[in-house]
Amino acid sequence: MPLQNRVTPLGEIVAVPQRGAFTGNRGIIHDPATRTLLMRRWTTKAWIVCVCEFRGRRRDVMATRSWTELFFLDEATAFGAGHRPCFHCRRDDANAFRAAWQRGNRSGRLRAPEIDAVLHEERIDGRAKRLHPLPMPLDELPDGAMVRAGGESYLIAGARPLLWAFDGYREVSLPLSAAWLITPPSTVRALQAGYRTLLHASAMSPVP
Repeated sequence: MPLQNRVTPLGEIVAVPQRGAFTGNRGIIHDPATRTLLMRRWTTKAWIVCVCEFRGRRRDVMATRSWTELFFLDEATAFGAGHRPCFHCRRDDANAFRAAWQRGNRSGRLRAPEIDAVLHEERIDGRAKRLHPLPMPLDELPDGAMVRAGGESYLIAGARPLLWAFDGYREVSLPLSAAWLITPPSTVRALQAGYRTLLHASAMSPVP
């Protein structure tokens, strides 16, 4: 049976067979004896997204009293949920993200915890996911931004929305209406400032 460790763009953690291209964590939020989640969904404001392979290390998922391994379809999904690149296993990407985040948000040089504090305010509304009004027309959002409309999540790529699913993206036949921004606004500004999100291959050739 799949473990409950797959993350949706809304930040929900569910159990599905698909795993995704990235891992990451929000601290220790599982019981290793049962390999099930605790009631809490984070123990730290440092929500990070990591590579699945790093220096040949292997982990027995959710089996020890260590960080809880979460999995994402791609980096856009992780960003939608409110995560940012890890400075340990993805240092180059993390530095590029921080530089773009600083440019886009017109800030001075910040430490990771300062960015995490901003992201935490933007991703959480009590215990629920915080959604935001669109800061610009849908077709002007940068690649990698995610929106919510009609009870579904969509990736913006090439100025068009693609329907998100656990196994990839699909074409949309109708225009979206009443959409809300899923990705934290400060991250969207980092994407506008030049950070290139790593997308699932289906974003390049989505299923009709």
